[in-house]
Amino acid sequence: MPVTVTRTTVTTTSTSSSGLGSPTILGSPRSLTQPLGLLRLLQLLSTCVAFSLVASVNAWVGFAGNWCMFAWCFCFAVTLVIILVELGGLQARFPLSWRNFPITYACYAALFCLSASVIYPTTYVQFLNHGRTRDHAIAATAFSCIACVAYATEVAWTRARPGEITGYMATVPGLLKVVETFVACIIFAFISDVYLYKNKPALEWCVAVYAICFILAAVAILLNLFDCTNVLPIPFPSFLSGLALLSVLFYASAMVLWPLYQFDEKYGGHPQRRQDSGCRSSNVHYVCAWDRRLAVAILTAINLLAYVADLVYSARLVFVRV
Repeated sequence: MPVTVTRTTVTTTSTSSSGLGSPTILGSPRSLTQPLGLLRLLQLLSTCVAFSLVASVNAWVGFAGNWCMFAWCFCFAVTLVIILVELGGLQARFPLSWRNFPITYACYAALFCLSASVIYPTTYVQFLNHGRTRDHAIAATAFSCIACVAYATEVAWTRARPGEITGYMATVPGLLKVVETFVACIIFAFISDVYLYKNKPALEWCVAVYAICFILAAVAILLNLFDCTNVLPIPFPSFLSGLALLSVLFYASAMVLWPLYQFDEKYGGHPQRRQDSGCRSSNVHYVCAWDRRLAVAILTAINLLAYVADLVYSARLVFVRV
């Protein structure tokens, strides 16, 4: 059965979006005793403990460490805002669509905490000597994993069910937009050094693909968050279908060109890691060029699959106005 999508914001008389069938108690501390409220308290606690443990022993360094700290602090701050808005019953006054914002944020937060839970132990914790700093770092990683599971649980609870009238961001295509933009941001981090693609038109096209598809997906998300999908000169469903199809075609070309020009010797690539002298560095916080190229190729494949799924699921949506 298709999911019905509406562009209206949720009202203060709505029922809970937790998927558990319990009513939302708005503007009351009792909202925190509901399953979704308790889950958000767990998110708040776990992210707070994660960055507090790391900050107490100054156990982060470099870009990877800064990213993990940002992820935990950002998730803590936004979760706190969501709790305060719901405690005060201020959903109708919130500048973003409350039907779309919480689940969009929960999906991003799950990805943020997942990345921190992988990056922090692999690039930092495993190289620490046994002691207080290492113990704090391991505990922070554990709480980061708990936060990731908590945010993913919220997404599972609040996502759209077949036949349900809901906001676009609660649907599978909406959640895939979050994944697509997040993966694109990771790709941008890996290709931040222009020497990876400079003076090679095929690789420059791949970079253009990543940028164009990211911008279009971000526009789709922002239009829903600000509840202004009607500003487009074409119907929003047509925009989404065209976006998904265009992105699939663009990413398919990048999926062919990026590995070809990065790893095939006929096109100036390096098929083996040992051919890259930079990969012999003993700096554990440095990602060499060959590893960056491989990471981008893998992430390109992941995003291509996401866009294909987006295209398939978009055809099952029914858009209405209420």
